[in-house]
Amino acid sequence: MDKIDILDKKILNIVMSNARIPSKDIAVVCGVSRAAIHQRIQRLIDMNVIVGSGYNVDPRTLGYNTCTYIGVRLQKGSLYREVAKEIEKISEVVECHYTTGPYSMLIKVFAQDNRHLMELLNDRIQHIPGVTETETLISLEQSLNRQIKIKIDNENIPVERKH
Repeated sequence: MDKIDILDKKILNIVMSNARIPSKDIAVVCGVSRAAIHQRIQRLIDMNVIVGSGYNVDPRTLGYNTCTYIGVRLQKGSLYREVAKEIEKISEVVECHYTTGPYSMLIKVFAQDNRHLMELLNDRIQHIPGVTETETLISLEQSLNRQIKIKIDNENIPVERKH
């Protein structure tokens, strides 16, 4: 079992706010060599602490102007995995969560407009076997979108590597 130390936490906070920042700039902020930063980042990737990278694209620039959260009720909660596989086939669905509370699932969908959203709901999502009901919440504005802030203290966090 590996541990995440203070330097790892500093690196994570920096790269979470700007994934494109050069290693040399991270090294300057952290007071270590660029090679040390590269090794640390690779170790964090190997430990599955860093689980992705890429660019964030604003869906509105591609014509997807309606962001919607849809609560999905299932006949039985045990159908979640099968329904999730069908949900995954719908490219406009960008998140899918198995939840507690009134819904079995909560999904996030980007649609071009309300008509497109209605087609997704009526012709795709509600036709998935096991789906009994949906409730749609349209997001009028996103006020916040961020990663979890990593608190930097003297405590090391144990992390098990996933193989």
